[in-house]
Amino acid sequence: METSGGHLWGGRFGSGPAEAFERLNASIPFDIRLAPYDIRGSMAHAKMLGERGIISPEEAKTLVRGLEAVLREVEAGEFSWSLADEDVHTAVERRLRELVGDVALKLHTGRSRNDQVALDLHLFCRDATDRIKSGLLETMAALVEVAERHRDLVLPGYTHLQRAQPLLLAHHLLAHFWAFARDLQRLGAARAAANVSPLGAAALGGTPHPVDPALTAEELGMEPFVNSLDAVSERDFALDLLYACAVLGVHLSRLGEEWVLWTSQEFGFAELDDAYSSGSSIMPQKKNPDAYELMRGRAGRLIGDLNALMIALKGLPLGYSKDLQEDKEPLFDAVDGILAVLAVLPGMLRTARFCAGRMEEAAGGFALATELADFLAARGVPFREAHRVVGRLVRRCEELGISLEEMPRAELAAAHPALGELPGGLLTPRGSVANKRSPGSTSPASVEEQLRRAREVLAGARR
Repeated sequence: METSGGHLWGGRFGSGPAEAFERLNASIPFDIRLAPYDIRGSMAHAKMLGERGIISPEEAKTLVRGLEAVLREVEAGEFSWSLADEDVHTAVERRLRELVGDVALKLHTGRSRNDQVALDLHLFCRDATDRIKSGLLETMAALVEVAERHRDLVLPGYTHLQRAQPLLLAHHLLAHFWAFARDLQRLGAARAAANVSPLGAAALGGTPHPVDPALTAEELGMEPFVNSLDAVSERDFALDLLYACAVLGVHLSRLGEEWVLWTSQEFGFAELDDAYSSGSSIMPQKKNPDAYELMRGRAGRLIGDLNALMIALKGLPLGYSKDLQEDKEPLFDAVDGILAVLAVLPGMLRTARFCAGRMEEAAGGFALATELADFLAARGVPFREAHRVVGRLVRRCEELGISLEEMPRAELAAAHPALGELPGGLLTPRGSVANKRSPGSTSPASVEEQLRRAREVLAGARR
């Protein structure tokens, strides 16, 4: 009953594979992490075989008991892996046979490695989306906590990395929250795509055995496939997860870039806790935001992982091709990379300290210019004219070497008579944010509404 070299496909061959080919062909070095999913899928398959009378109920029970024993070995780190096993499926079946005897050879009835490996990957992706979602929700909760704790802090918002207008820090932090909320939606879509069982598709055209794909799908908490050829060919669910990871990585990179700037001496808006910083091997004074830099750098790998699988898939015909062995490592890399970042980010956010005075000082000056233009527009001055008036006023400030706040009222009135009526508290960072009235703005009332809705999102996502 042994195949040549122990391979599932060895019966047709007169000799074993060359060592170099065996190393190239083997996926066991990386797909061993699929073992728990492979075993659970095999349990569902064995139960279905027994219920459908394809094997006896006693044989099915023996297989399930044996698989449970194999799973315990895997989870305890006691399973013995070998390159000669070629892949995780062969390794599990080999150990199962050692435990329960030749009945293990019946487990593969009505099943191919094609639908088997596809199922393993579906299960991995489903589990990965749940773990990433959990980490992301913790990060989002940290953003809300920090925003609530620092409701009154003001900092400059930027366009083109030039100071633009004052914002509440809470408004800025919540902007990241809402981007992450969209990432949650993408992860949800990826999970739904992964939650389809391909078991029963066999190699590509189904099987003459009276299998019941709906039964195995139900056992695994999944939906059954519709078309057997599509079921073994598609990796859309993996692309969906990689895309969700790549976009999340871009959002994390943007946040990381801001914190690298904010914690620099040039900005001086925030300071990281020592637990989330590193130093220099030569410069004793350095306190580097390495975690945020790694977060920024990791986005490139995540985009590359998505690109790698898309390129691997783009030229494949329907049916299984060995190219699909290349679907796992980019997926594993992306999931591991995202989880590593999400494990550290909530703590970094919660323990950071903000330099309120430095932020508010930077939010003043010419960042208040738009407030003057809007003040004129609210009094009937066409906005384009108001824009020109304030632009000339800024130039006059530069000539005098003063800020807008320091401009004498007489100079303001000379620029435009309506500016002589400017309320005293308006031309300040806090006056600017308080003056905003539009929905979704940086005004305190709007930020309170955002915080309320953010808490609702977190509560709903955790149910």
